[in-house]
This record gives sequence, structure tokens and C-alpha cells, in this order.
Amino acid sequence: MPRAGDLLQLRARFIAENYFVAEAEAQARLGREYDALTQAPERYERIVLWFEHDSYDQLVLARVLAAFADRPPPRDLALICIDRFAGLARFIGLGQLSPADLRSLWDERKPVSSQQTALGIAVWNALREPSPLTLHAIAADGTPALPVMAAAIMRHLQELPWTQDGLALTQRLALAQLHAGPRTVAAMFAAIQSRTEPLPFLGDIMFWAVLREMAQVEPPPFEIDAATVALTWHRHALVLTPDGAAVLAGERDWLSLRPPERWVGGVRIAPGAPAWRWSPHEGRPILSG
Repeated sequence: MPRAGDLLQLRARFIAENYFVAEAEAQARLGREYDALTQAPERYERIVLWFEHDSYDQLVLARVLAAFADRPPPRDLALICIDRFAGLARFIGLGQLSPADLRSLWDERKPVSSQQTALGIAVWNALREPSPLTLHAIAADGTPALPVMAAAIMRHLQELPWTQDGLALTQRLALAQLHAGPRTVAAMFAAIQSRTEPLPFLGDIMFWAVLREMAQVEPPPFEIDAATVALTWHRHALVLTPDGAAVLAGERDWLSLRPPERWVGGVRIAPGAPAWRWSPHEGRPILSG
């Protein structure tokens, strides 16, 4: 998500390439959504924002708050944002809740404060910078105006290549699922969501896009079991290759295999170029040659 360029067009192209949607359709839908976002403060007297605690939701929240700051706010702008719910040992998101559960949250809504808006602006601006340092500084200082934002930002930054093996956290969790033997994409996703992902934020088709990108590397880190090639993608059984095992063990750096260019916010990860990496030992991004 580079700062320069037509963001709507870039997003439409990304959606088309990864989520089985025609680019024209994606661009038209995004255009309607952008228009709705900019017009919302004028069209509605009350707006209540519902968000979860994961990096996907929290970064969208920052975008929405920054957009609302560009024009007179609605008369009543409130926020419902939770990271847990009574009775759920592992809260992943609002989709787990029943209609009655959701109704119980209504009285917990609170007016959006000027401090929250300012934080949203700061996060949205930092998210698009080519360096992750400003975004990390925001999280490291804490985000008391939006308490769950800091952890979400840290999880976002863990999608940078890690110093130990060049893998993003999602990539490593995926390969780890194959260490004990072949698994279907659906089983991998379910296990990661329910057990190993510290802050679930991906949908299943988003997870499949990550795997498809990884499979473009030569030699590939995994292969599709021949008996499942003709099945739908979520039923593909993946088999870890020796090269994938070497990367997972830290014996080979993922970036040395020259994976396709990708972006972590405004940070470009490109073959052969110096890369920002996440250092788990220091808990921060570092620039590596």
C-alpha cells in the first residue's frame, strides 16, 4: 500500500489478483465504498462504528477515523470495540456472537473522542510510510486512546520478514502446519485460527492468497498432493518440501529464494533489495541488507 499513486486502483488490482474478483468489479465496489465513507457524516446524524481488536479491523478503524477528520463529523459518532466476550475462551471476532450477544454490546458504545481521532490520523499516516519505524513508535508508546490498537499494530509489523528466517509470521505458521505431514488448506486455516495465530485477522481466501504467493517460489516450499489437485482449493492437501523444511528450520532464508514482491502497509519487500525485518529478540523492525 504505497503512499504514492491511486490507492483505489492499487487496491482494486490487489483484490483482483488475489480474491477471484474482476478488477473492474473490484474498482466499482471500492468506489461505492469510498463515496459512502466520505458522504456518511453528512448523510447520517448517528454513526456507530463496530470493530474488533485484530490488525485488519484496527487499521481499518484508523482509516475511517482519518477520513471523518477531513470533514465536519456527524452529530453523534460512537464506537464499540472489544477484544473479549464473556463465555468465549478465545475471542476472534464479532462473527462469533449471536444477535442477542451483539445487542448486549449496544449500551457499551462510547462517543469517539478527539484523542481517538488524532490517533487514527497518526496511525493511518504512519501505515503508508516506506519505513515502519513511525508506526512501531506509536505502538511502543502505547495507545491509551484506543487500547487494543497497539497490539494490533505490533501484529501487523510481524508480517515483515523475520530476522531468523525471512518468513512473515503468517508464512511461518502455515509451514509449521505441514511439519507433521500433509494437511488440507481448510485444516491448516482452522488450526491456525483456533490455536497458533496470536491475533487472528485473516479470512480463509486471504490465507489461500498467502499460500498461492508462497507457491510461486522456485523451488517451492510445498507441493499439492497429486490426488487432490483436481479438488477445490480448500481441499488441496499440501506437502512440505525439503526446501520448505529448510526454511522452516532456519537453515535457509526465505528471501534468498526471491519470493514475489509484497507490501506490508507502505513497506515494500522486494527480491534483492534491502528489507525491513522484524526482530523477535528486540521486538522492533530493523533494516537489513
